[in-house]
Amino acid sequence: MAAAAAAAACLFVAINLAFLSVSGNMFQDSKRTFSIDYNNNCFLKDGKTFQYISGSIHYSRIPRAYWRDRLLKMYMTGLNAIQVYVPWNFHESTQGVYSFTGDRDLVHFLDLANKTGLLVILRPGPYICAEWEMGGLPAWLLKKPNIILRSADTDYLQAVSNWLAVLLPKLKPWLYINGGNIITVQVENEYGSYFACDHNYMRTLRTLFRFFLGENAVLFTVDGNTDKEMSCGSLEGLYATVDFGTDTNITEAFKRQRRFEPRGPLVNSEFYTGWLDYWGDPHAMVRIDKLIRGLTEMLVMGANVNMYMFEGGTNFGYWNGADHDTRYRSVVTSYDYDAPLSEAGDPTEKLMAIREVIKMFRDVPSGPMPPATPKFAYGFVTLKKLDNISSLLSTISPRGPVKSLYPLTFEELKQYYGYMLYRTTLPRDLSEPTPLISPLNGVHDRAYVSVNGVYQGLLERDIALVINVTGKQGDTVDILVENMGRVNFGSKINDYKGILNNLILGQDVLTDWNIYPLDIDGAIARGWPHSNSLKPKSHIKKDELVGPTFYMGTFPPNGLNWDTFLKLHEWTKGQVWINGVNLGRYWPARGPQQTLYVPGPLISPTQINNITVLELERAPTHLRALFMDRPLLNATASKS
Repeated sequence: MAAAAAAAACLFVAINLAFLSVSGNMFQDSKRTFSIDYNNNCFLKDGKTFQYISGSIHYSRIPRAYWRDRLLKMYMTGLNAIQVYVPWNFHESTQGVYSFTGDRDLVHFLDLANKTGLLVILRPGPYICAEWEMGGLPAWLLKKPNIILRSADTDYLQAVSNWLAVLLPKLKPWLYINGGNIITVQVENEYGSYFACDHNYMRTLRTLFRFFLGENAVLFTVDGNTDKEMSCGSLEGLYATVDFGTDTNITEAFKRQRRFEPRGPLVNSEFYTGWLDYWGDPHAMVRIDKLIRGLTEMLVMGANVNMYMFEGGTNFGYWNGADHDTRYRSVVTSYDYDAPLSEAGDPTEKLMAIREVIKMFRDVPSGPMPPATPKFAYGFVTLKKLDNISSLLSTISPRGPVKSLYPLTFEELKQYYGYMLYRTTLPRDLSEPTPLISPLNGVHDRAYVSVNGVYQGLLERDIALVINVTGKQGDTVDILVENMGRVNFGSKINDYKGILNNLILGQDVLTDWNIYPLDIDGAIARGWPHSNSLKPKSHIKKDELVGPTFYMGTFPPNGLNWDTFLKLHEWTKGQVWINGVNLGRYWPARGPQQTLYVPGPLISPTQINNITVLELERAPTHLRALFMDRPLLNATASKS
């Protein structure tokens, strides 16, 4: 699409939605200013030299009930700012339907930070990466098959314009110059890492941000420490900053920033305190001494530093992202990140060491560090088998199946997250094991195959493209496909889910599908299965514990609703809900993560507590789950 036409389309939307924009003068406080002093290479806050020491925190990964606790701990460490991403898909999961309440109440989060005494460096995207599902972009964008994300593609820019016309007017009153606490706003994110390198796209974003936030807002970009990334990601009128970790030569990195911003403050927008984990890899860690050495060196230079992450939190539900360099790798449920505040918000040795460094450069609030939230080992819970997923479709797929000659993707059926079940029949007798093949690596991401309710095995993207099946002509073939999280970084973020290409059984192309979008979360949120009259199974044989199956259990109240950690020892892989809330994925068979964080507010101190488990491969005969008082995130990974 022509860039000029795309830009015009965006501006048309922006102008027509101008009534949503807050007037630049409405909240203006002449005494409050925040700007860049290019002559003295610094930020100016209210006319005085200002250096920020910041930490990243993601409200979307922390229950609302704990926001104040985490912010207070960051403040008591000595930080004067926090850095915050806004995940577009978290607020507009369905096109045109916006949510800013509960755990999505961004304005409340900003208000809490303001009351705590923390300034905000805001990163509203529209793309954020963040190891978050599709980098924060909503999956409904993929309804346009040939859309070029993060470019001047007209369809993409139209959606971006609509979103920013909703989001940015909410944020304008929170700019520091308007009486709030937002000092700087990032435009896009690490754009230099993306293949498109489309400066027309970045110019359009700059125009939209200026239109909604005003000419005095300090806008910036962040890019990796290479010439290519800085060149493609930077743009005149957006202050160029850099990011790097503890193994980088700091002097050389800031020289690179200087080549793109000859004057102005030195800024490391992401100084890595740890790193993320992928299923099947060892738990990542960053040494304290290297972190402290780098932080001290930058602060001595007068640089502005944001530590990424300061608290990582949790990829609850289906919000984890994925990577695809040489193969697809899904990010684990925990986003602990080896950060100064743990996944559960507990102060660590790393945090106390950072606090000692900050004391050398600015006054740190007096008083003790708030303690870790209390933890409790609620003990063992024995679960009962409910039924396999194929037997429960009337409950978990109330819309019923969509009929199609060939497979349809998640996106085509507007089932953007979770699971779908594809059903067909065997076209002929298969007395001998016959290969079922995904010839073009078209299963995204894992497919659990059953014939007449008997589990046959799985297909896995990039890893297992063939399994053998047997059966008779007319037997029911059920293929449950799991979306393990869309790619959040690089050129492959157009990450469609489901069965993308035909499956081949021997010499036959499988056709005539009944495809069931599964609303498991909706059913569980409505009280199923615990409110259902369906009786759990008893006297279960070992071979009845294989394949995608639901299990349920309860544990009594004990007057406490403290944090805990759920360990599913000898379970294989699946999903867990506590009192209707999706905790995320477990996969102890592959690791490294072995426990799931259960925030205390999810547990009732006075009512029976419900646990629901969808085990996808094989449950243990003991059918027990254990609630512990500490996490286990670094078990040796296997490749099962």
